[in-house]
Amino acid sequence: MSSASTELSLAADFPPADYDQWRKLVDGVLKGAPFEKLVSKTHDGLTIQPIYPRSKGAAPVAGRAPAAPWQIMQRIDHTDAREANKQALHDLENGATGLTLVFAGSVGARSFGLPPTKDALEAVLDGVHLDAGIAIELQFAPQSCELVRHLAELIKSRGTDPAACDIRFGIDPLGARAVQGSSSSDWAEIGRGVAEVATGLAGRGFNANLLAADGRVIHDAGGSEAQELAFVLASGAAYLRALDSAGVPLEQARGMIYARLATDADQFLTLAKFRALRLLWARVEESCGLSQKPLFVAAETAWRMLTQRDPSVNMLRATVATFSAALGGANSLVVLPHTLALGLPDAFARRVARNTQLILLEESNLDKVADPAAGAGGIEALTRELCASSWAQFQEIEQAGGAFAALAAGTIQPKVAATRAARDKAIGKRRDVLTGASEFPNLHETQATVLNTAPAAVPPSGEAKISFAPLAPIRIATPFEVLRDKSDAVLAAKTARPKVFLANLGTAADFTARATFAKSFFETGGIEAIDSEGFADPAALAAAFKASGAAFACLCSSDKAYPAHAAAAAQALRQAGCKRIYLAGRPGELEAGLRDAGVQEFIFAGGDAIALLTDAWTEIEAA
Repeated sequence: MSSASTELSLAADFPPADYDQWRKLVDGVLKGAPFEKLVSKTHDGLTIQPIYPRSKGAAPVAGRAPAAPWQIMQRIDHTDAREANKQALHDLENGATGLTLVFAGSVGARSFGLPPTKDALEAVLDGVHLDAGIAIELQFAPQSCELVRHLAELIKSRGTDPAACDIRFGIDPLGARAVQGSSSSDWAEIGRGVAEVATGLAGRGFNANLLAADGRVIHDAGGSEAQELAFVLASGAAYLRALDSAGVPLEQARGMIYARLATDADQFLTLAKFRALRLLWARVEESCGLSQKPLFVAAETAWRMLTQRDPSVNMLRATVATFSAALGGANSLVVLPHTLALGLPDAFARRVARNTQLILLEESNLDKVADPAAGAGGIEALTRELCASSWAQFQEIEQAGGAFAALAAGTIQPKVAATRAARDKAIGKRRDVLTGASEFPNLHETQATVLNTAPAAVPPSGEAKISFAPLAPIRIATPFEVLRDKSDAVLAAKTARPKVFLANLGTAADFTARATFAKSFFETGGIEAIDSEGFADPAALAAAFKASGAAFACLCSSDKAYPAHAAAAAQALRQAGCKRIYLAGRPGELEAGLRDAGVQEFIFAGGDAIALLTDAWTEIEAA
C-alpha cells in the first residue's frame, strides 16, 4: 500500500450515479406529487432547483485578494463620544481591525449614533492611530457632511500622511435621500456638490473609497436581491457621471467609489449576490472603456432580520450572514449586535458581534480560499440569474434618468413595496420562518439587557423642495412582535396572559403533532397555550376547559380521529362558554359539520397566522 501509484478515493467502491437515477428515487418519494413541488422561487422570481450539476469551466470571481482577510469592522454608535471612544479602543485591542463611525441621522443609525460634530469626531478617535493599518468608515447624514472635512483636517493636524490611512468617507446623498423621501436640492446641484467634495479630498491626498453606493436602503425596506444590486449599480453610475462631469478621469473616478451590501441569513442567495455585484460592476467598467479592477465591497449584517424576541437567535443569523459575505468576497464586514433592535447594545452584545467575525476568520479560516463557491452549480446559476435580473432593473432606472430621477418619479419604490408585501405575506403565513418570533416562541424568555441610553437627536435636514415616497426601513418580525407586546401589556395589568386551551382528542399518538403545532401557532401571538391530556368524553373535556381559565380552545387530533370526536367536542366546548373554537388541521369535507358544531377557525401550515391571531386579539381587547 506504500506505492506512490496507489489511488485512494472515497467514491471508488461505489457505482457512478447520474441525474436520471436520482430523479427516479425522488419520484418514488413524491408518490405521484409533481416534481415542481421541490422547485422554489426567490422574491425576484428566480427559480431554485433542488439539485444542480457541477458548473463546468467556471472561473473564480475576482474579489478580495487571495488569502487576504476581510476587515473586521466594529460599529461605534454610542451617543456619548467619550463612551464611544472607550468602546473603540477596547474593540481595537480585542481583535477589530476597523471602526465604522455611525453618526446620528445616518441611514444605519437605528435611532442612535455619535453627535455629528467636530468635537465628537475628535473625541471618538482620541488615541486611535489612523496610520497603523486601522480602517475607518464614516456613516453620516447629508446635513452633517462637514464631518468629511473635519476628518481630513484632523488627519492633517496630527501630521499623518493620508496615503498611510485607510479611510472610507461614506459620502452617499442618494441613499440618504432615498430613505428620507425628500431632498432640498435637485440632482444637478447634488452631483456638483459630490464632485466638489471628492475632488477636494483628492487634493488632500485621499483618492480611494470616498463615495458609497449603498444597497442597504433597498434591503432594509424589504426589497429583493436584484433590486438591491440594481440600486447599487445606479448609485455607482450616478457618482461616476458626477465625477466625470467635473473633469475627473474615469480611471480615477471609479477608485473613488465603493459599494455596501446587506448580508442576511439566506446563505446561498447572499453568497450569489456578492459574487453577482463583482460581475455587474465589471460590466459597468467595460461600458466605460475601463479594464476590470475589483470593487471594494463592504458588508453589514441585515437590520431587517433582527428580532426583539428571543434575540439570542440573532447571533445565529449573524453567523450565517457573516459566513455568506466572507465566502462571497466582502472586503469588510460589520456585524450588528444581536440586541440592537431592543436598544443600544451593551459590552456583551458588542463582544459577541466582534468575536463572531474573529472565530470565522481566525479559527474557520474562511479567507484562505478565493471564491470557494466557484463551480458550484447552484451558486453559479443563482449568480447568473441575479446578474440578468439586476442588469435589466438597472437599465430601467437608467432609462428613467438615473437613480435620483427614478426615486423622484416613483419608479423604484413601488417595486420594493410589492416585494415587501410578498415578504410580509410569506412571514405572516410562516413560510419564511423567524425562529423565536414566528416559530418556537418562548413566552417566558429573559429580557436581554441593553444600555440605558436615550435615542440620539437627529440634526434638522433642511427644507424639502423635492418629495417622494421614502424607502423606510423595516424589521420583518414586527407584526408578530406587536402581538407579543400586547400580551406583555395584558400580563403586566392582569398578571396573566390570554389563554387558549388545547383540547386534545384521543391518544397521544393522535394529538401530539398538532398540539405542538397549535402551541407554537398561538404563542407566536402572545396567547398562552394550556396543554391537556387526551379526551374521549366531551363532558370531561368541557370540565377541563372551564378549569383552565382560558377563553379560547383549539381542537387537536389526527385526521383519522376528527370524524368521530371533533363535532361532539366542539359542541361541548360551546356549551361550556368557549368564546372561540379553533381546529388544528385542514377540515376538508368535514368543514360544514364542524362549523355547525361551533368551530370558527382552522389553523394549519400555510395559513395566514397574522390574520387569525390579529382577529383573536380583536376579540380579546373587546372583552
